[in-house]
Amino acid sequence: MWLHLFDPHTPYRPPPPFDVTYANRPYYGEVAAVDAALAPLLDDLRASTRPTLVIVTADHGEGLGDHGEQSHGLFAYESTLRVPLIVAQVAPLNGAPDEKSRSRSQGEVSNVSARHVDIVPTILDAVGLPPLSELPGRSLLPPAERAARTPRPSYFEAMSGMLNRGWAPLSGIVLEREKFIDLPIPERYDLAIDPAEATNLAGRTPAQDRTLAAGLAAFKAVAPGQRIAESPDATARLRSLGYLSGSAPVKARYTTEDDPKHLVELDRTIHTAVEAFGAGRSADAVRLYQGVIARRPDMAIAYRHLAFVEARRGNVAAAIDVLQQAIAKGVTDVRLIAQLGETLVDAGRLDQGIQLLEPLVRQPDADPEAMNALGIAYATASRHDDARRVFERVLTVDPGSPVPLENLGMLALDRGDLAAARTRFEAAIAVDPRSSRAYAGVGLVALRQGSRAAAIEAWTRAVQLEPRNFDALYNLAVTLARDDRAAARPYLEQFLNTAPPARYAKDRADVARLLNR
Repeated sequence: MWLHLFDPHTPYRPPPPFDVTYANRPYYGEVAAVDAALAPLLDDLRASTRPTLVIVTADHGEGLGDHGEQSHGLFAYESTLRVPLIVAQVAPLNGAPDEKSRSRSQGEVSNVSARHVDIVPTILDAVGLPPLSELPGRSLLPPAERAARTPRPSYFEAMSGMLNRGWAPLSGIVLEREKFIDLPIPERYDLAIDPAEATNLAGRTPAQDRTLAAGLAAFKAVAPGQRIAESPDATARLRSLGYLSGSAPVKARYTTEDDPKHLVELDRTIHTAVEAFGAGRSADAVRLYQGVIARRPDMAIAYRHLAFVEARRGNVAAAIDVLQQAIAKGVTDVRLIAQLGETLVDAGRLDQGIQLLEPLVRQPDADPEAMNALGIAYATASRHDDARRVFERVLTVDPGSPVPLENLGMLALDRGDLAAARTRFEAAIAVDPRSSRAYAGVGLVALRQGSRAAAIEAWTRAVQLEPRNFDALYNLAVTLARDDRAAARPYLEQFLNTAPPARYAKDRADVARLLNR
């Protein structure tokens, strides 16, 4: 990252966030919008009577096509690795700055590499506290630290390809203006003359390669272990957008065939497939995922995405076949196995689904997604006590997720306990006010309690939050149609235009009849 010490009294005027300048550059438009959103906060700080230290930085940049990477996490080139670090003390306008502040008030840009580990020591120095010996990093406030005197090595890594796709792990080091990337095909760049990292110098001067590799080894960085599972809520949100996470076993040895430079095209294809699904082009998404699998048969994420798209467009048998093919080819991703169990349940093959899911949740650190899938399977099989125990276990593991509360609410609704169901659904909304399923549940409770107006209000909110909540959309459209056909028409048409035909054939026929009356 690069460091700016700037004059905080200069009025900040961000570009208009919705200027037509950004019509064809949405990323720049997003940056401008964030700038505009922060401006009032900075204005308030300038008007404050208390001095405030402001630090602005970022966790990463975006590839935006650089070296073939569309987003971030796959590579560690400067487009994603190098981010701003802006430090400013916003003092009262009527206060007299001390000598230390005055020396920096005109602003300064340092070309010396700064690191995120330098931020905490900088804050401690700014407030007059001594540095902590156990913390890495140095304060950036002393002028000597911003001068190119002592080399400051920076470690970096990008493990997404390894954890999610089974590709080679990536780590590296920046020392002064030289950069080394440890991969099956190693890379070295002279950032001073090649900031775009266009010329790989690895192998040209082996002694320099060895020096940088030794500097990297000195960090003694430990490879990441098993990835932490997403919460059921996060999984549900990602699924609604067409995203599913994957995982891959760590290999004893990675070859050049595992180098992400050789596989970046597959990453772009997955992004394109996700976009295709989001745009309603499911057939295109299926074709793209099939191409990824043909090229790289060990990529669990491609099988998971493909099976999800097939299931969403009503081809449940095809989804089951895709997941079974993955397992037959040696893919051992727990989430993929859980997805197969869940899909078997959706297909009415309850015993097979439960038999597949039960072993996954016997471990103390069982995946919450697998537990939820088993709970749903038990509920579908009318094993409500077993389902309740599983959902309560999920709630214990992940109390910040609305998903187990939603499922417990549905169980209470099935047994006719409307008060308990409403309590669970409202608790889910308290945890996550954007829970479409919880609002849909509140609507069902309200309808059974005889309040159609409250049910319509809840379902309307559910559909606003998630237009693909087809059950809530159907209930809203049909219930409205009984009293107000004109108000119901937009929802009836939305259901007919978006609900998967194979999954909602009967409901689509009912809606078509209502529209033709």
